[in-house]
Amino acid sequence: MDLTRSIDSIQVREAAPVMPRRPRLRLGTILLHATIIFFCLIIILPILWVFLMSIKSIPDAYTGKLWPDQFDFSHYNYVFEHIPSFWNNFTNSIIVTSATVFLTSVCAILAGYALVHLRLPGSALMVSLLVGTLFFPTRLVSLIGIFEIQHAVGLLNTRIGLILPYVTLNLAISILTMRSIFEQISPEIADAARIDGASSWRIFYEIMLPLIVNGIVVLVIVNFVTAWGEYLLAVTLTNDQSVRTLPVVLATTFGGFGEWAWPRIAAVYIMAILPGLIGFAIAQRWYMKGLTEGALKL
Repeated sequence: MDLTRSIDSIQVREAAPVMPRRPRLRLGTILLHATIIFFCLIIILPILWVFLMSIKSIPDAYTGKLWPDQFDFSHYNYVFEHIPSFWNNFTNSIIVTSATVFLTSVCAILAGYALVHLRLPGSALMVSLLVGTLFFPTRLVSLIGIFEIQHAVGLLNTRIGLILPYVTLNLAISILTMRSIFEQISPEIADAARIDGASSWRIFYEIMLPLIVNGIVVLVIVNFVTAWGEYLLAVTLTNDQSVRTLPVVLATTFGGFGEWAWPRIAAVYIMAILPGLIGFAIAQRWYMKGLTEGALKL
């Protein structure tokens, strides 16, 4: 009888679910998450404030309340009515930015591959020169020279006249970025492909490119942000409103405010930053992988 009770008690113990222990929260983990949340709020709250401002009625905008008492979406229509060239300027920004990103990325990817996986004489000197250019305020130093060249060849007030300087000034940091990404890939892969008879172009296209997708996404996003928000060159090389990009139009439109109330100004800024936010939201997964991994650790 006692033996039967002992067997039954053992079976009950074995059948009882074992509750997993909850991991203890460490102070370092709490501080880390608090810091991340703090910096996220620093970025998100201003954007949220501008968006809420853009849908407030004008009386609500001057009350100091965060949440509007009355939603008013007419400010977006007001922008289109009082900036006739807005869509044209928006198109200019898209064309100039897309061309800049494409040309810069292609040149940087090819140069990064050549500097790492091809035996080129003088590659160390080239890298040193590229690094040296990062220590100078290139945009300010070269501004007058760029204007004189553009004036001499007739590229002022043209889209191509903006694209070429954008590509040139972003190229050094882009090449160094791609060089660091290609360095994550073992050169033994390229050497093995050469032994099998693959040419340099085939190695680049069929082997290297699939391994650096995350790094390319990082490069594209960085160049997109730089080109989309560029103001100094755009305002210097253009004086025709129809060929100017969106940042220049934003700066010149609200010079004296006048009838431009704060909700209308906020509506313009929301439309200006929306493409970048949408693009980053789509590519954020590859962007974060590119930042943490480079491309592929082998």
